[in-house]
Amino acid sequence: MRIAVSGTHGVGKSTLIDEFLRTHPAFTHEPEPYTVMVEDFGEEFSDDPNVEDFRRQLAFNIDRLRQHAPGEDVIYERCPIDFLAYVDALESGSAEALLGPVSNAMQNLDLILYLPLDKDQILESEYPKLQKTVDRRLNTMLLDDELGIISTRVVEARGSTAQRLHVLENAINESQTHNPATSRRE
Repeated sequence: MRIAVSGTHGVGKSTLIDEFLRTHPAFTHEPEPYTVMVEDFGEEFSDDPNVEDFRRQLAFNIDRLRQHAPGEDVIYERCPIDFLAYVDALESGSAEALLGPVSNAMQNLDLILYLPLDKDQILESEYPKLQKTVDRRLNTMLLDDELGIISTRVVEARGSTAQRLHVLENAINESQTHNPATSRRE
C-alpha cells in the first residue's frame, strides 16, 4: 500500500511516520523531499520559503512516487498536494500550471493521511502565517477536492500521535478489506 502523510510544517508528520515504522518495518520510508535533497544530494534552498524551491520539491516528490509500483508498501512524508498548497500560499494562482502533473502523480497513491494544524502547533512553528495559510489550502484541496484532482482516499487524523496512528491503522485495514489489491504482500 502506498501511503502519503500530508500536512503543513510542524504538524507531526515525521513523528507519526517514525511511530508507524516501529510496528511496520517492512514499509519503505520516503522522507520529506527537502530532507533528501539537502542531506543526500547536497542541494541548497533559500533561507526563506519561495515558490521555486517548492516546485523543485514537488518535482522530486513526483519522481519518487513513480518509483514504487502498486502493491509496494511505502509511506511518503508529503504528497504532491502539499507542494501545491505551499506554491499557492506564496503566490496565489501560480499552482494552476502544476495541476496536470500533480493529478497524474496522485494515481500513484492508495491513501493520503491528512494531519490538520492544531492551535498548539502554531506556537512552535517557524513561519506561523505560512503554516496557517498552507493548512487552510490543504484542507480545501484535500478534503473538499477544490481542484478536482483527488483520486485517492483521504483520511483526516487529529489528536495525539497515538490517536493519529490508530486512525491510520484503521484506514489501512479498511482499504485492505474493501480492496484486496492494495493488501500488503506477506
